[in-house]
Amino acid sequence: MSDATFEQNPGTLPGHKSLKLPGTAKVSRLLLGAGAVAGFVLLPVVALVEIALQGSGDLWPHLVESVLPVALGQTLALLVGVGIATVLMAVPCAWLVATCDFPGRKLLDWALLLPLAVPSYIVAYSYLDVLHPLGPVQSAIRWALGISSPRGLHLPDVRSVGGCIFVLSCVLYPYVYFSARASFIVQSAAALEVARTLGASRMRTILRVALPLARPAIVAGVTLVLLEALGDIGASEFLGMRTLTVSIYTTWVNRANLPGAAQIALVMLVLVLAVILTERWARRGARYVATGSTRPQAPLRLAGGAGIAATAFCCLPILLGFVVPVLHLASAAAQRIEFSGFSGGILIETRNSALLALSGTLVALALGSVVAMAQRLTRARLAVWFARIAGLGYAVPGTVLAIGLLTPLAGFDNAVNRAMTSLFGVSTGLLISGSGAALVIAYAIRFLTIPIGGLEAGYSKLSLHLDMAARSLGCSRRATVRRIHLPLLRPALATAALMVFVDGMKELPATLLLRPLGVETLATHIYAEAARSTYEDGALAALLIVLVGLAPVILLARVSRAGVPTSTSRSPVSPSPASDPR
Repeated sequence: MSDATFEQNPGTLPGHKSLKLPGTAKVSRLLLGAGAVAGFVLLPVVALVEIALQGSGDLWPHLVESVLPVALGQTLALLVGVGIATVLMAVPCAWLVATCDFPGRKLLDWALLLPLAVPSYIVAYSYLDVLHPLGPVQSAIRWALGISSPRGLHLPDVRSVGGCIFVLSCVLYPYVYFSARASFIVQSAAALEVARTLGASRMRTILRVALPLARPAIVAGVTLVLLEALGDIGASEFLGMRTLTVSIYTTWVNRANLPGAAQIALVMLVLVLAVILTERWARRGARYVATGSTRPQAPLRLAGGAGIAATAFCCLPILLGFVVPVLHLASAAAQRIEFSGFSGGILIETRNSALLALSGTLVALALGSVVAMAQRLTRARLAVWFARIAGLGYAVPGTVLAIGLLTPLAGFDNAVNRAMTSLFGVSTGLLISGSGAALVIAYAIRFLTIPIGGLEAGYSKLSLHLDMAARSLGCSRRATVRRIHLPLLRPALATAALMVFVDGMKELPATLLLRPLGVETLATHIYAEAARSTYEDGALAALLIVLVGLAPVILLARVSRAGVPTSTSRSPVSPSPASDPR
Protein backbone atom coordinates (compact mmCIF):
# COMPACT_ATOMS: atom_id res chain seq x y z
CA MET A 1 0.00 0.00 0.00
CA SER A 2 1.40 3.41 -0.91
CA ASP A 3 1.66 6.38 1.42
CA ALA A 4 -0.78 8.24 -0.84
CA THR A 5 -3.39 5.55 -0.26
CA PHE A 6 -2.79 5.71 3.46
CA GLU A 7 -3.20 9.49 3.56
CA GLN A 8 -6.69 9.22 2.10
CA ASN A 9 -7.83 7.30 5.18
CA PRO A 10 -5.18 7.81 7.84
CA GLY A 11 -7.19 6.47 10.73
CA THR A 12 -7.49 2.83 9.70
CA LEU A 13 -5.60 0.02 8.04
CA PRO A 14 -6.95 -1.92 5.06
CA GLY A 15 -9.04 -4.84 6.29
CA HIS A 16 -8.96 -3.56 9.87
CA LYS A 17 -11.52 -0.75 10.03
CA SER A 18 -11.50 -0.67 13.81
CA LEU A 19 -7.71 -0.47 14.07
CA LYS A 20 -6.62 3.13 14.52
CA LEU A 21 -3.17 4.55 13.98
CA PRO A 22 -1.18 6.07 16.84
CA GLY A 23 -2.46 9.51 17.77
CA THR A 24 -5.81 9.45 15.98
CA ALA A 25 -7.67 8.50 19.17
CA LYS A 26 -6.35 11.63 20.91
CA VAL A 27 -6.14 14.07 18.05
CA SER A 28 -7.66 16.91 20.07
CA ARG A 29 -4.95 16.82 22.75
CA LEU A 30 -2.07 16.95 20.30
CA LEU A 31 -3.70 19.64 18.20
CA LEU A 32 -4.46 21.64 21.33
CA GLY A 33 -0.81 21.39 22.30
CA ALA A 34 0.33 22.60 18.88
CA GLY A 35 -2.25 25.37 18.97
CA ALA A 36 -1.03 26.43 22.42
CA VAL A 37 2.53 26.66 21.09
CA ALA A 38 1.37 28.78 18.15
CA GLY A 39 -0.56 31.05 20.53
CA PHE A 40 2.52 31.25 22.75
CA VAL A 41 4.52 32.59 19.80
CA LEU A 42 1.83 35.12 18.85
CA LEU A 43 1.40 36.36 22.43
CA PRO A 44 4.29 38.89 22.31
CA VAL A 45 2.88 40.48 19.15
CA VAL A 46 -0.57 40.92 20.74
CA ALA A 47 1.03 42.33 23.88
CA LEU A 48 3.11 44.70 21.78
CA VAL A 49 -0.03 46.29 20.35
CA GLU A 50 -1.45 46.71 23.86
CA ILE A 51 1.73 48.42 25.08
CA ALA A 52 1.81 50.72 22.06
CA LEU A 53 -1.78 51.85 22.75
CA GLN A 54 -0.77 53.00 26.24
CA GLY A 55 1.24 55.92 24.86
CA SER A 56 -0.01 59.48 25.18
CA GLY A 57 -1.69 61.18 22.25
CA ASP A 58 1.30 63.38 21.40
CA LEU A 59 3.82 60.51 21.44
CA TRP A 60 3.21 59.19 17.94
CA PRO A 61 3.46 62.62 16.22
CA HIS A 62 6.77 63.16 18.03
CA LEU A 63 8.10 59.79 16.81
CA VAL A 64 6.96 60.51 13.25
CA GLU A 65 8.63 63.91 13.28
CA SER A 66 11.86 63.24 15.15
CA VAL A 67 12.71 59.54 15.30
CA LEU A 68 11.18 57.56 12.46
CA PRO A 69 12.49 59.57 9.45
CA VAL A 70 16.13 59.00 10.39
CA ALA A 71 15.57 55.46 11.65
CA LEU A 72 13.56 54.39 8.59
CA GLY A 73 15.95 56.08 6.17
CA GLN A 74 19.06 54.44 7.64
CA THR A 75 17.31 51.07 7.98
CA LEU A 76 16.16 51.05 4.35
CA ALA A 77 19.60 52.19 3.13
CA LEU A 78 21.17 49.41 5.17
CA LEU A 79 18.79 46.75 3.82
CA VAL A 80 19.29 47.79 0.19
CA GLY A 81 23.06 47.97 0.55
CA VAL A 82 23.43 44.68 2.39
CA GLY A 83 21.06 42.89 0.00
CA ILE A 84 23.01 44.01 -3.09
CA ALA A 85 26.43 43.43 -1.52
CA THR A 86 25.66 39.89 -0.32
CA VAL A 87 24.35 38.89 -3.75
CA LEU A 88 27.47 40.26 -5.45
CA MET A 89 29.70 38.44 -2.98
CA ALA A 90 27.85 35.14 -2.66
CA VAL A 91 26.36 34.25 -6.05
CA PRO A 92 29.65 34.29 -8.06
CA CYS A 93 31.33 32.24 -5.31
CA ALA A 94 28.43 29.77 -5.31
CA TRP A 95 28.61 29.41 -9.09
CA LEU A 96 32.39 28.90 -9.11
CA VAL A 97 32.36 26.32 -6.33
CA ALA A 98 29.34 24.42 -7.71
CA THR A 99 30.26 24.30 -11.40
CA CYS A 100 34.01 24.87 -11.77
CA ASP A 101 37.21 23.08 -10.82
CA PHE A 102 40.07 25.32 -9.66
CA PRO A 103 42.84 25.22 -7.03
CA GLY A 104 41.47 25.01 -3.48
CA ARG A 105 37.87 24.41 -4.57
CA LYS A 106 37.19 21.60 -2.07
CA LEU A 107 38.50 23.67 0.82
CA LEU A 108 36.66 26.81 -0.23
CA ASP A 109 33.43 24.81 -0.67
CA TRP A 110 32.96 24.67 3.11
CA ALA A 111 35.28 27.50 4.20
CA LEU A 112 32.92 30.04 2.62
CA LEU A 113 30.45 29.16 5.40
CA LEU A 114 32.90 30.10 8.19
CA PRO A 115 31.63 33.70 8.70
CA LEU A 116 28.40 32.16 10.04
CA ALA A 117 30.40 31.33 13.19
CA VAL A 118 31.14 35.02 13.88
CA PRO A 119 28.25 37.21 15.14
CA SER A 120 27.92 40.54 13.38
CA TYR A 121 28.59 42.57 16.52
CA ILE A 122 31.94 40.78 16.96
CA VAL A 123 32.99 41.56 13.39
CA ALA A 124 32.00 45.20 13.90
CA TYR A 125 33.89 45.23 17.19
CA SER A 126 36.99 43.86 15.42
CA TYR A 127 36.90 46.22 12.45
CA LEU A 128 36.48 49.24 14.72
CA ASP A 129 39.90 48.35 16.10
CA VAL A 130 41.50 47.12 12.88
CA LEU A 131 40.46 50.16 10.81
CA HIS A 132 41.02 52.73 13.56
CA PRO A 133 43.39 55.58 12.58
CA LEU A 134 45.93 54.08 14.99
CA GLY A 135 45.05 50.51 14.02
CA PRO A 136 47.18 48.10 11.98
CA VAL A 137 45.65 48.83 8.56
CA GLN A 138 46.02 52.59 8.55
CA SER A 139 49.39 52.39 10.33
CA ALA A 140 50.70 50.06 7.62
CA ILE A 141 49.40 52.31 4.84
CA ARG A 142 51.00 55.39 6.44
CA TRP A 143 54.29 53.52 6.80
CA ALA A 144 54.22 52.47 3.14
CA LEU A 145 53.44 56.04 2.02
CA GLY A 146 55.94 57.65 4.38
CA ILE A 147 53.28 59.54 6.36
CA SER A 148 54.18 60.08 10.01
CA SER A 149 51.03 61.70 11.40
CA PRO A 150 47.65 59.92 11.61
CA ARG A 151 46.05 63.16 10.41
CA GLY A 152 48.00 62.94 7.18
CA LEU A 153 45.88 60.04 5.90
CA HIS A 154 42.11 60.32 5.51
CA LEU A 155 40.29 57.04 4.81
CA PRO A 156 36.52 56.44 4.88
CA ASP A 157 35.27 56.05 8.45
CA VAL A 158 33.93 52.61 9.31
CA ARG A 159 31.40 54.34 11.59
CA SER A 160 29.01 55.07 8.74
CA VAL A 161 26.25 53.55 6.65
CA GLY A 162 28.84 52.22 4.21
CA GLY A 163 30.91 50.71 7.00
CA CYS A 164 27.87 48.97 8.48
CA ILE A 165 26.91 47.61 5.05
CA PHE A 166 30.45 46.28 4.62
CA VAL A 167 30.52 44.59 8.04
CA LEU A 168 27.06 42.99 7.80
CA SER A 169 27.69 41.82 4.22
CA CYS A 170 30.92 40.09 5.24
CA VAL A 171 29.03 38.17 7.94
CA LEU A 172 25.69 37.44 6.26
CA TYR A 173 26.66 36.50 2.68
CA PRO A 174 26.80 32.73 3.60
CA TYR A 175 22.98 32.66 3.74
CA VAL A 176 22.85 33.55 0.03
CA TYR A 177 25.90 31.41 -0.80
CA PHE A 178 24.43 28.33 0.86
CA SER A 179 21.07 28.46 -0.93
CA ALA A 180 22.49 29.51 -4.31
CA ARG A 181 25.18 26.84 -4.25
CA ALA A 182 22.62 24.13 -3.47
CA SER A 183 20.53 25.29 -6.42
CA PHE A 184 23.48 25.40 -8.83
CA ILE A 185 24.61 21.92 -7.79
CA VAL A 186 21.30 20.23 -8.65
CA GLN A 187 20.73 22.02 -11.96
CA SER A 188 20.65 19.63 -14.90
CA ALA A 189 23.43 19.96 -17.46
CA ALA A 190 20.88 19.39 -20.23
CA ALA A 191 19.27 22.83 -19.84
CA LEU A 192 22.63 24.58 -20.09
CA GLU A 193 23.77 22.42 -23.02
CA VAL A 194 20.61 23.24 -24.97
CA ALA A 195 21.34 26.94 -24.57
CA ARG A 196 24.90 26.44 -25.80
CA THR A 197 23.76 24.47 -28.86
CA LEU A 198 21.43 27.37 -29.74
CA GLY A 199 24.44 29.68 -29.94
CA ALA A 200 24.45 31.29 -26.51
CA SER A 201 27.84 32.12 -25.03
CA ARG A 202 28.84 30.72 -21.64
CA MET A 203 28.16 34.02 -19.90
CA ARG A 204 24.79 34.41 -21.64
CA THR A 205 23.88 30.86 -20.62
CA ILE A 206 24.66 31.68 -17.00
CA LEU A 207 22.66 34.91 -17.07
CA ARG A 208 19.66 33.64 -19.05
CA VAL A 209 19.38 30.03 -17.81
CA ALA A 210 21.35 29.23 -14.65
CA LEU A 211 20.56 32.39 -12.69
CA PRO A 212 16.79 32.34 -13.42
CA LEU A 213 16.69 28.70 -12.33
CA ALA A 214 18.47 29.64 -9.08
CA ARG A 215 16.41 32.79 -8.48
CA PRO A 216 13.99 31.27 -5.91
CA ALA A 217 16.92 30.00 -3.83
CA ILE A 218 18.78 33.33 -4.10
CA VAL A 219 15.68 35.29 -3.09
CA ALA A 220 15.16 33.00 -0.09
CA GLY A 221 18.76 33.56 1.01
CA VAL A 222 18.51 37.33 0.57
CA THR A 223 15.33 37.33 2.68
CA LEU A 224 17.20 35.69 5.55
CA VAL A 225 19.99 38.26 5.14
CA LEU A 226 17.52 41.16 5.31
CA LEU A 227 15.78 39.76 8.39
CA GLU A 228 19.13 39.34 10.14
CA ALA A 229 20.26 42.85 9.15
CA LEU A 230 16.93 44.29 10.27
CA GLY A 231 17.22 42.73 13.71
CA ASP A 232 20.88 43.60 14.25
CA ILE A 233 21.64 45.93 17.13
CA GLY A 234 25.28 45.41 18.12
CA ALA A 235 26.98 46.14 14.81
CA SER A 236 24.58 48.95 13.94
CA GLU A 237 25.03 50.75 17.25
CA PHE A 238 28.80 50.22 17.34
CA LEU A 239 29.08 51.76 13.88
CA GLY A 240 26.99 54.83 14.68
CA MET A 241 23.76 53.81 12.94
CA ARG A 242 20.31 54.87 14.16
CA THR A 243 18.27 52.03 12.73
CA LEU A 244 14.82 50.99 13.93
CA THR A 245 16.33 48.34 16.20
CA VAL A 246 18.74 50.81 17.81
CA SER A 247 15.90 53.34 18.19
CA ILE A 248 13.77 50.75 20.00
CA TYR A 249 16.59 50.02 22.43
CA THR A 250 17.47 53.65 23.13
CA THR A 251 13.82 54.69 23.48
CA TRP A 252 13.16 51.98 26.05
CA VAL A 253 16.43 51.90 28.00
CA ASN A 254 17.82 55.42 27.69
CA ARG A 255 14.55 57.37 27.62
CA ALA A 256 12.48 54.96 29.77
CA ASN A 257 9.64 55.22 27.23
CA LEU A 258 8.22 51.73 26.80
CA PRO A 259 5.09 52.72 24.79
CA GLY A 260 7.28 54.70 22.39
CA ALA A 261 9.58 51.72 21.95
CA ALA A 262 6.55 49.51 21.31
CA GLN A 263 5.24 51.88 18.64
CA ILE A 264 8.61 51.85 16.86
CA ALA A 265 8.61 48.05 17.20
CA LEU A 266 5.25 47.88 15.42
CA VAL A 267 6.70 49.90 12.55
CA MET A 268 9.56 47.42 12.47
CA LEU A 269 7.13 44.48 12.37
CA VAL A 270 5.42 46.08 9.38
CA LEU A 271 8.83 46.25 7.67
CA VAL A 272 9.48 42.59 8.53
CA LEU A 273 6.12 41.66 7.02
CA ALA A 274 6.97 43.72 3.93
CA VAL A 275 10.25 41.83 3.51
CA ILE A 276 8.49 38.46 3.79
CA LEU A 277 5.71 39.44 1.39
CA THR A 278 8.26 40.82 -1.07
CA GLU A 279 10.05 37.49 -0.97
CA ARG A 280 6.79 35.67 -1.70
CA TRP A 281 6.04 38.07 -4.55
CA ALA A 282 9.53 37.72 -6.01
CA ARG A 283 9.16 33.94 -6.06
CA ARG A 284 5.61 33.90 -7.42
CA GLY A 285 5.26 31.23 -10.07
CA ALA A 286 8.95 30.34 -9.73
CA ARG A 287 8.66 26.61 -9.33
CA TYR A 288 11.22 24.67 -11.32
CA VAL A 289 10.97 20.90 -11.11
CA ALA A 290 13.30 18.44 -12.81
CA THR A 291 11.27 15.58 -14.26
CA GLY A 292 12.77 12.25 -15.18
CA SER A 293 16.48 11.53 -14.87
CA THR A 294 18.88 14.46 -14.72
CA ARG A 295 22.59 14.72 -15.29
CA PRO A 296 24.60 17.14 -13.15
CA GLN A 297 27.04 19.50 -14.81
CA ALA A 298 30.60 18.35 -15.31
CA PRO A 299 32.90 20.82 -13.50
CA LEU A 300 34.57 23.32 -15.82
CA ARG A 301 38.33 23.18 -15.41
CA LEU A 302 39.87 26.60 -14.70
CA ALA A 303 43.62 26.54 -15.15
CA GLY A 304 46.34 29.16 -15.13
CA GLY A 305 45.29 32.74 -14.49
CA ALA A 306 41.57 31.93 -14.51
CA GLY A 307 42.03 29.36 -11.74
CA ILE A 308 44.12 31.74 -9.63
CA ALA A 309 41.55 34.51 -10.10
CA ALA A 310 38.70 32.17 -9.06
CA THR A 311 40.63 31.10 -5.95
CA ALA A 312 41.42 34.68 -5.02
CA PHE A 313 37.84 35.82 -5.55
CA CYS A 314 36.45 33.05 -3.30
CA CYS A 315 39.12 33.66 -0.65
CA LEU A 316 38.28 37.36 -0.30
CA PRO A 317 34.93 36.93 1.55
CA ILE A 318 36.52 34.40 3.92
CA LEU A 319 39.40 36.77 4.59
CA LEU A 320 37.11 39.72 5.33
CA GLY A 321 34.36 37.87 7.21
CA PHE A 322 36.38 35.34 9.22
CA VAL A 323 40.18 35.46 9.02
CA VAL A 324 40.70 39.16 9.80
CA PRO A 325 38.27 39.29 12.77
CA VAL A 326 39.46 36.00 14.27
CA LEU A 327 43.17 36.86 13.95
CA HIS A 328 42.52 40.23 15.55
CA LEU A 329 40.57 38.63 18.39
CA ALA A 330 43.25 36.01 18.97
CA SER A 331 45.99 38.66 19.06
CA ALA A 332 44.05 40.97 21.39
CA ALA A 333 43.06 38.08 23.68
CA ALA A 334 46.68 36.87 23.91
CA GLN A 335 47.88 40.36 24.76
CA ARG A 336 45.18 40.77 27.39
CA ILE A 337 45.95 37.44 29.04
CA GLU A 338 49.67 38.21 29.04
CA PHE A 339 49.03 41.62 30.63
CA SER A 340 46.46 40.77 33.30
CA GLY A 341 46.06 37.00 33.27
CA PHE A 342 42.90 34.97 32.77
CA SER A 343 39.91 36.70 34.32
CA GLY A 344 37.67 34.60 36.52
CA GLY A 345 34.72 36.68 35.37
CA ILE A 346 34.96 35.10 31.92
CA LEU A 347 34.27 31.70 33.47
CA ILE A 348 31.16 33.02 35.21
CA GLU A 349 29.92 34.68 32.01
CA THR A 350 30.58 31.49 30.04
CA ARG A 351 28.60 29.51 32.62
CA ASN A 352 25.72 32.00 32.50
CA SER A 353 25.67 31.95 28.69
CA ALA A 354 25.78 28.15 28.56
CA LEU A 355 23.04 27.67 31.20
CA LEU A 356 20.67 30.16 29.58
CA ALA A 357 21.32 28.78 26.08
CA LEU A 358 20.92 25.18 27.27
CA SER A 359 17.65 25.97 29.04
CA GLY A 360 16.33 27.73 25.94
CA THR A 361 17.40 24.77 23.82
CA LEU A 362 15.51 22.26 25.98
CA VAL A 363 12.33 24.37 25.94
CA ALA A 364 12.56 24.93 22.18
CA LEU A 365 13.07 21.20 21.55
CA ALA A 366 10.09 20.30 23.73
CA LEU A 367 7.76 22.80 22.05
CA GLY A 368 9.07 21.98 18.59
CA SER A 369 8.51 18.27 19.20
CA VAL A 370 4.87 18.89 20.09
CA VAL A 371 4.30 20.86 16.87
CA ALA A 372 6.15 18.38 14.63
CA MET A 373 4.48 15.34 16.18
CA ALA A 374 1.06 16.93 15.81
CA GLN A 375 1.65 17.10 12.07
CA ARG A 376 2.86 13.51 11.91
CA LEU A 377 0.29 11.84 14.15
CA THR A 378 -2.85 13.80 13.31
CA ARG A 379 -2.21 14.44 9.59
CA ALA A 380 -4.48 17.49 10.04
CA ARG A 381 -4.22 20.62 7.92
CA LEU A 382 -4.69 22.70 11.07
CA ALA A 383 -1.49 21.21 12.50
CA VAL A 384 0.42 22.48 9.46
CA TRP A 385 -0.91 26.01 10.05
CA PHE A 386 0.07 25.82 13.71
CA ALA A 387 3.58 24.81 12.66
CA ARG A 388 3.90 27.77 10.29
CA ILE A 389 2.70 30.19 12.97
CA ALA A 390 5.03 28.70 15.57
CA GLY A 391 7.96 29.20 13.21
CA LEU A 392 7.31 32.93 12.82
CA GLY A 393 9.35 33.74 15.92
CA TYR A 394 12.54 33.72 13.89
CA ALA A 395 11.27 36.66 11.82
CA VAL A 396 10.63 38.74 14.96
CA PRO A 397 13.74 40.74 15.95
CA GLY A 398 15.04 40.18 19.47
CA THR A 399 14.27 43.72 20.63
CA VAL A 400 10.67 43.47 19.44
CA LEU A 401 10.27 40.07 21.09
CA ALA A 402 11.66 41.38 24.38
CA ILE A 403 9.20 44.27 24.51
CA GLY A 404 6.27 42.01 23.60
CA LEU A 405 7.09 39.55 26.37
CA LEU A 406 7.33 42.19 29.06
CA THR A 407 3.60 42.76 29.70
CA PRO A 408 2.34 39.12 29.69
CA LEU A 409 5.21 37.93 31.88
CA ALA A 410 4.77 40.80 34.32
CA GLY A 411 1.00 40.11 34.40
CA PHE A 412 1.64 36.45 35.19
CA ASP A 413 4.12 37.38 37.94
CA ASN A 414 1.65 39.79 39.52
CA ALA A 415 -1.16 37.22 39.44
CA VAL A 416 1.02 34.56 41.09
CA ASN A 417 2.26 37.06 43.67
CA ARG A 418 -1.30 38.11 44.61
CA ALA A 419 -2.42 34.50 44.89
CA MET A 420 0.56 33.44 47.02
CA THR A 421 0.23 36.51 49.23
CA SER A 422 -3.49 36.01 49.85
CA LEU A 423 -3.25 32.24 50.41
CA PHE A 424 0.08 31.81 52.22
CA GLY A 425 1.26 35.31 53.05
CA VAL A 426 4.36 34.80 50.90
CA SER A 427 5.42 37.30 48.22
CA THR A 428 6.99 35.68 45.15
CA GLY A 429 7.98 38.97 43.47
CA LEU A 430 8.97 38.94 39.80
CA LEU A 431 9.11 35.18 39.47
CA ILE A 432 9.66 35.05 35.68
CA SER A 433 10.27 38.54 34.35
CA GLY A 434 12.84 39.19 37.08
CA SER A 435 14.76 35.98 36.48
CA GLY A 436 16.46 34.17 33.65
CA ALA A 437 13.17 32.43 32.81
CA ALA A 438 12.10 35.42 30.70
CA LEU A 439 15.25 35.14 28.60
CA VAL A 440 14.81 31.38 28.24
CA ILE A 441 11.27 31.95 26.93
CA ALA A 442 12.58 34.54 24.47
CA TYR A 443 15.22 32.12 23.21
CA ALA A 444 12.64 29.36 22.79
CA ILE A 445 10.26 31.57 20.78
CA ARG A 446 13.05 33.14 18.72
CA PHE A 447 14.63 29.86 17.65
CA LEU A 448 11.59 27.53 17.66
CA THR A 449 11.65 27.28 13.87
CA ILE A 450 14.94 25.34 14.03
CA PRO A 451 13.65 22.23 15.87
CA ILE A 452 10.34 22.37 13.98
CA GLY A 453 12.15 22.41 10.62
CA GLY A 454 14.64 19.77 11.70
CA LEU A 455 11.98 17.38 12.96
CA GLU A 456 9.82 17.95 9.89
CA ALA A 457 12.81 17.01 7.73
CA GLY A 458 13.47 13.96 9.92
CA TYR A 459 9.86 12.82 9.79
CA SER A 460 9.80 13.21 6.01
CA LYS A 461 12.34 10.38 5.84
CA LEU A 462 10.27 8.03 8.03
CA SER A 463 7.70 6.06 6.08
CA LEU A 464 4.15 6.03 7.42
CA HIS A 465 4.30 2.25 7.16
CA LEU A 466 6.42 2.27 10.34
CA ASP A 467 3.48 3.73 12.25
CA MET A 468 1.14 1.21 10.69
CA ALA A 469 3.37 -1.73 11.54
CA ALA A 470 3.83 -0.56 15.12
CA ARG A 471 0.09 -0.17 15.64
CA SER A 472 -0.64 -3.56 14.12
CA LEU A 473 1.79 -5.05 16.66
CA GLY A 474 -0.11 -3.46 19.53
CA CYS A 475 2.03 -0.37 20.22
CA SER A 476 0.25 2.61 21.70
CA ARG A 477 0.86 6.14 20.47
CA ARG A 478 3.34 6.87 23.25
CA ALA A 479 5.16 3.61 22.69
CA THR A 480 5.43 4.31 18.98
CA VAL A 481 6.91 7.74 19.61
CA ARG A 482 9.26 6.49 22.33
CA ARG A 483 10.46 3.26 20.71
CA ILE A 484 10.40 4.15 16.99
CA HIS A 485 10.18 7.88 16.29
CA LEU A 486 12.61 9.26 18.86
CA PRO A 487 15.46 6.79 18.16
CA LEU A 488 15.19 7.43 14.42
CA LEU A 489 14.90 11.19 14.93
CA ARG A 490 17.95 11.37 17.20
CA PRO A 491 20.25 12.90 14.51
CA ALA A 492 17.67 15.58 13.67
CA LEU A 493 17.15 16.36 17.36
CA ALA A 494 20.90 16.56 18.00
CA THR A 495 21.45 18.88 15.03
CA ALA A 496 18.58 21.16 16.06
CA ALA A 497 19.78 21.23 19.67
CA LEU A 498 23.29 22.23 18.61
CA MET A 499 22.09 25.03 16.36
CA VAL A 500 19.66 26.44 18.95
CA PHE A 501 22.32 26.28 21.67
CA VAL A 502 24.89 28.17 19.61
CA ASP A 503 22.32 30.77 18.51
CA GLY A 504 21.41 31.28 22.16
CA MET A 505 25.07 31.75 23.10
CA LYS A 506 25.44 34.46 20.42
CA GLU A 507 22.07 36.23 20.82
CA LEU A 508 22.45 39.87 21.88
CA PRO A 509 19.30 42.07 21.53
CA ALA A 510 16.90 40.04 23.70
CA THR A 511 19.70 39.23 26.15
CA LEU A 512 20.45 42.93 26.67
CA LEU A 513 16.83 43.72 27.48
CA LEU A 514 15.65 40.64 29.42
CA ARG A 515 18.67 39.39 31.38
CA PRO A 516 18.32 39.48 35.18
CA LEU A 517 20.01 42.32 37.05
CA GLY A 518 23.65 41.57 37.76
CA VAL A 519 23.84 38.69 35.27
CA GLU A 520 26.38 39.05 32.48
CA THR A 521 26.80 36.76 29.48
CA LEU A 522 29.61 36.64 26.95
CA ALA A 523 27.52 38.64 24.48
CA THR A 524 26.58 41.39 26.95
CA HIS A 525 30.20 41.55 28.16
CA ILE A 526 31.39 42.22 24.61
CA TYR A 527 28.68 44.86 24.16
CA ALA A 528 29.66 46.63 27.38
CA GLU A 529 33.37 46.68 26.51
CA ALA A 530 32.67 47.98 23.01
CA ALA A 531 30.40 50.70 24.44
CA ARG A 532 33.31 51.80 26.66
CA SER A 533 35.73 51.58 23.68
CA THR A 534 37.84 49.07 25.61
CA TYR A 535 37.75 46.56 22.77
CA GLU A 536 40.73 44.52 23.91
CA ASP A 537 38.99 43.65 27.21
CA GLY A 538 36.20 41.89 25.32
CA ALA A 539 38.45 40.00 22.89
CA LEU A 540 38.59 36.77 24.89
CA ALA A 541 34.80 36.62 25.31
CA ALA A 542 34.37 37.25 21.59
CA LEU A 543 36.88 34.54 20.73
CA LEU A 544 35.03 32.03 22.93
CA ILE A 545 31.75 32.77 21.12
CA VAL A 546 33.45 32.29 17.74
CA LEU A 547 34.94 28.95 18.84
CA VAL A 548 31.53 27.73 20.02
CA GLY A 549 29.97 28.91 16.76
CA LEU A 550 32.35 26.81 14.68
CA ALA A 551 30.60 23.57 15.68
CA PRO A 552 27.33 24.06 13.75
CA VAL A 553 29.21 25.53 10.79
CA ILE A 554 31.35 22.40 10.50
CA LEU A 555 28.22 20.25 10.87
CA LEU A 556 26.42 22.33 8.25
CA ALA A 557 29.34 21.98 5.84
CA ARG A 558 29.30 18.19 6.23
CA VAL A 559 25.53 17.88 5.87
CA SER A 560 25.34 20.22 2.89
CA ARG A 561 27.65 18.01 0.83
CA ALA A 562 26.10 14.70 1.91
CA GLY A 563 24.29 13.16 -1.00
CA VAL A 564 25.36 15.76 -3.54
CA PRO A 565 25.10 14.18 -6.99
CA THR A 566 28.29 13.17 -8.70
CA SER A 567 28.92 13.10 -12.40
CA THR A 568 27.37 9.63 -12.60
CA SER A 569 24.43 10.32 -10.31
CA ARG A 570 20.94 10.11 -11.74
CA SER A 571 18.83 11.97 -9.17
CA PRO A 572 19.38 15.44 -7.85
CA VAL A 573 19.32 16.12 -4.16
CA SER A 574 17.36 19.12 -2.91
CA PRO A 575 18.60 21.01 0.14
CA SER A 576 17.02 19.73 3.32
CA PRO A 577 15.25 22.01 5.78
CA ALA A 578 17.50 20.54 8.44
CA SER A 579 20.45 22.05 6.60
CA ASP A 580 19.04 25.58 6.72
CA PRO A 581 21.91 27.86 7.75
CA ARG A 582 19.71 29.62 10.20
